[in-house]
Amino acid sequence: MTISVITFDLDNTLWDVEPALIKAEQVQQQWLLQHRPGAVDAFDQESLLEFKKSVWKRHPELLHHVSQMRTQMLYELQIAGGYSKEDAHIGAQQAFEVFLVARHKVVFYEEALGVLERLAQRYTLGALTNGNADIYKTDAADYFDFAFSAEHMGASKPHPAMFQAALKQTGVAAEQIIHVGDDPEHDIRGARDMGMHTVWVNSRQKTWPDGDRADREIENLRQLPKAILDISDHR
Repeated sequence: MTISVITFDLDNTLWDVEPALIKAEQVQQQWLLQHRPGAVDAFDQESLLEFKKSVWKRHPELLHHVSQMRTQMLYELQIAGGYSKEDAHIGAQQAFEVFLVARHKVVFYEEALGVLERLAQRYTLGALTNGNADIYKTDAADYFDFAFSAEHMGASKPHPAMFQAALKQTGVAAEQIIHVGDDPEHDIRGARDMGMHTVWVNSRQKTWPDGDRADREIENLRQLPKAILDISDHR
C-alpha cells in the first residue's frame, strides 16, 4: 500500500506557538483591564498562574477542553473581582474571543506553507492537535482536507481517539498514513501505537527520550518531502 495521507500536529510543528500565546495573553489582559477593572489588577504573573492552577484542579473534566478551561478561568476571575454571574459570563466569552483571535495570528515556519502546498498536490492532509488552534483560521487553510482537536474528540494525543478519527475520515489503512509532530509522546508514540508511520520534527534539537524512535527525524520542514519518500521506499 502506498502512503496517501499525511497528518500534522500544529503548535511547534508548523509554527512556534509561544509568540502567539504571549501576544494573546497580553491582548486578553488589556481587554480585562479596560472592560472588567478589578478582575486582574491585583494579580502579578505568579499569582495569576496559581489562580489558573486552582481552576484546573477544580475542573478536571475540562482537561481536554482548553477553550472551555480558559473561559472558566476568565469567569472565575471576574466572580472573584466582584462581578455578577451574568456579567462574568458575558465578560468571559468576550475576553476569550479576543484571546482566540490573537492566538490564531501565528507565524508559520519560513518553509512551512511552501511544503504544505507541495504535499497537498499529492496527499490528503489532516490536522490533529491537542490545542485550540483551528487550521482553517490560518494561512494554511486551503491545504488541509480535515482537522480534529482534543476538544472535538474529548481526548488528547497520545490517546487513540484522534488517530482513529483520521482513519475513519480517510478510509485508509494505518500504514498508509504518516503523522508529523514535535512531541515524542503525544505525536510519535500515539501514532506509532496505531500502526501509522511517524516523522519527528525536532526543530529545537532535543535529545530523544527512551523508547522506539520515529521512522524519520527532521530539523525543519524542508526535509519533510524527502523523509516521506524515504518511508515510502522502505515500506
